[in-house]
Amino acid sequence: MSKLNRHYIFGYGSLINSLSRAVTGESGSVLPVKVCGYERSWSVMSADFGMSSVAVVQREGAICNGVLVEVPESEIQHFDLRERGYQRSRIEAHQIQTYQEVDLPEGTLWIYHACEIVVPTHTCPIALSYADVILAGCIEHGHEFALEFIALTKGWEYPALNDRNTPRYPRVQRQLHTPVLNRLVADVIRLSDEQLSASYDEGSAD
Repeated sequence: MSKLNRHYIFGYGSLINSLSRAVTGESGSVLPVKVCGYERSWSVMSADFGMSSVAVVQREGAICNGVLVEVPESEIQHFDLRERGYQRSRIEAHQIQTYQEVDLPEGTLWIYHACEIVVPTHTCPIALSYADVILAGCIEHGHEFALEFIALTKGWEYPALNDRNTPRYPRVQRQLHTPVLNRLVADVIRLSDEQLSASYDEGSAD
């Protein structure tokens, strides 16, 4: 395939997670990066599910970490469907910083972004079933990468819910080891240690 015909999506939420990406479509090489000019926040993007998601908006001087994922052009329509409610726009190579001393791949670079942030509410809180998938994906690239995700995400002070017994996120991953994930968010999320303690193995399967 010509380099000019290659497509890459910047995943900054659940698309960081390799198993979650695979649910949607085929993808190839993955490179952890930071994108300049976008700010990530928790936002009501999935009201139908009764939960908030992470979204990015353009913000001068802001930075967001995530992964650059190669996606065949034929698969982009599937990711568009997954990310409905977001706008897909091009980003330029000069906006991207790599973690390793590697060259950026050549091709068309895409990002799914929002036009505005709608803060989480008790009706659409930060759901752990979704946050867990993101953070497990971050851990694939190291503990420090996960901590950086938390630091570079605004809105942790808004309502949150441990929904692991009755997950609201449709691509929930019940096999995740939650104590590690709990330690990551314990200091930033509005849940007590007792509220965080519930794990997927305590609930019945959907």
